[in-house]
Amino acid sequence: MADPLTILKQRSGDDWLVGYDSQEFFALAERVLVELRSPPNSEALLTILLADRNPLTFLAHFIAACAANCCIVLANPDWTKAEWQQVFELVQPDLVWGEEAKVEGRRQRAGGRRQKAEGKEAASSQQRSSASPNPLLPQPPVLTPYILIPTGGTSGKIRFAVHTWETLMASVEGFREYFEVEPINSFCVLPLYHVSGLMQFMRSFTTGGKLVVLPFKALEAGDRSNLNPEDFFLSLVPTQLQRLLDGESRGQKAEGRRQETQHSTPLPTPDSRLPTPGSSIAWLARFHTVLLGGAPAWSDLLDRARSQRIRLAPTYGMTETASQIATLKPDDFLNGQTNAGHVLPHAQIIIRNPSGDILKTDQIGNITIQAKSLAWGYFPPTPDSRLPTPRSFQPDDLGYFDANGYLHIVGRQSDKIITGGENVFPAEVEAAIRSTGLVQDVCVIGISDRHWGQAITAVYIPISADISPTSIQTALSDTLSKFKRPKHWLAVDRLPRNAQGKVNRPQVEAIAKMALPTVLAID
Repeated sequence: MADPLTILKQRSGDDWLVGYDSQEFFALAERVLVELRSPPNSEALLTILLADRNPLTFLAHFIAACAANCCIVLANPDWTKAEWQQVFELVQPDLVWGEEAKVEGRRQRAGGRRQKAEGKEAASSQQRSSASPNPLLPQPPVLTPYILIPTGGTSGKIRFAVHTWETLMASVEGFREYFEVEPINSFCVLPLYHVSGLMQFMRSFTTGGKLVVLPFKALEAGDRSNLNPEDFFLSLVPTQLQRLLDGESRGQKAEGRRQETQHSTPLPTPDSRLPTPGSSIAWLARFHTVLLGGAPAWSDLLDRARSQRIRLAPTYGMTETASQIATLKPDDFLNGQTNAGHVLPHAQIIIRNPSGDILKTDQIGNITIQAKSLAWGYFPPTPDSRLPTPRSFQPDDLGYFDANGYLHIVGRQSDKIITGGENVFPAEVEAAIRSTGLVQDVCVIGISDRHWGQAITAVYIPISADISPTSIQTALSDTLSKFKRPKHWLAVDRLPRNAQGKVNRPQVEAIAKMALPTVLAID
C-alpha cells in the first residue's frame, strides 16, 4: 500500500483534476507540505481542522497534511455557530484551514474559550507530541495519524468516525478489485468533507485516475464539463437522481408547450421511456457506472433509471466503513435486480439474530460487519468507541442474503414501527406511497398511540395542493396490507434532509407531534 507522499510524487505533473489547474494543485500541496515540515518542531503530531470550500485548495491541503503525517479533522463549512463551538472544544486544533472555520476560531478565542487555533505559538503545538496523541481518541495497534470524518450523531451533537490512511486505502483497494478497473475516474458532486465525496478523490488520485468536482446545482443546470462520461464513475444520492430525472421531464414538457404554441397541429408525444438525444438522461446513461447510496432508494426511482438504461449501482455502506462495502453491479441492475449486491472483497457481512447466532439464507437479522476499511471508533468517545478484536461493527440495519449471495437491506432496527403487535418497516411503506405518483417526497414514522402502541404516520409533500390523504390511502389498497397503511397524514412544504439525502427523522417526529392534534386519523 503506497503512502501519501509517494503517491503525491508519482502523480506530480499529471493533468488529473478536470476543470482546475492540476499544476496549481501540486504547487500548493508542495508549499503546504514544506510549511508543515518546517522547524521549530517538525516531529509534532499536528491536528489540522480542514473546512475549505474551494475543491482544489481542500484537496491540496488534505493530501499535504496526510503526507506530513498530520492528524486531520474534516469539517462542514456550513455548520452553525453552536456546532462550530462543539468542534473547537472537542478538537482543539493546532491549525485551521478554511475561512468559515477561521472566523469561528477567532470568535471562540475572543469569547475567552481555550482553543488551539491557527496562529498560536509553536509552543502550544509542542504540548502534544507524536508519542502522545489525543488520549480521548481510540488508537490502532500501531500509532498512526488519524483522519476524523463527520458522521451522523444524535441530539444535535457532532460526532466523527476515526479513520486512518490505511482504512481509506483498504476501501479503495476493495473498490478497484470489485469493479476490476484501474485507473478509477470519478465525477464528484458530493461534499468532499463527507466520506462519499472524499473517497472519490482517494480512488482517483491513488489509482492514477481523473477527478471532476462539480457542485450538484451546476450539474442540475446542465453543466457537464464537456466530458465524455463513458470511463467515469458518478456518485449520487437518491434525491439527486430524482431531481435529474424530474428536471428532464419538466424541461421536455416546457419545450413541448413552447413548440405547440408555434404550430397549428399538435406535435407527437415522444416515448418517455426513450432518452432524448443530448438530454441529461442520455448523458447519465453513458456513464460507466452511476453509484447510488447515502440513503435507501425507492422502487419507482430504480424502475425509472432502469427504463432509461442508466447503469445504476445501488450501494450499501457508511462513514464507519469508509464508503461502500456492498454494491450491485450495473449489469445486474439492468437485468432486474434491486438489492444491495455482493459484498466487496475487503469486507465481510454476517447476518445474526438477537442472540448472536448466524442466520441462514433468506432469514432477516442484524447486520454485523468486519472490514479492513472499518473505522477505529468514534470521537468524541462512546461506550463502544474502541471496536473489539477482531474488529467488528453492528450498525442499526436489518437485512438478509438470498440464495445467490445478494445482500438485501430491510430497514433500520430503530426505525421499525410496532403497531397493533405487527412489525412495519418505514422503507416499505414509503416505497408504496411514492409508487402512487401522488407525492414528491415522504417520510413514514411511528407516533405513540394508546390503542395501537404506535400509529403509522406519513409526513409528505403532495404533487399538488388538491391531493388528499384519502386519495393516497385509496391508491395503496392494492399494494399495502391494511395494518401497514398510515393512520395519520401530514402534508408539508419540505422534509428536512441533509446533503446526502438522509431524512432527519427526529425533526420529522417533532413536526408530526406538534401538528398531530389537528390531523384527522384515517381508519
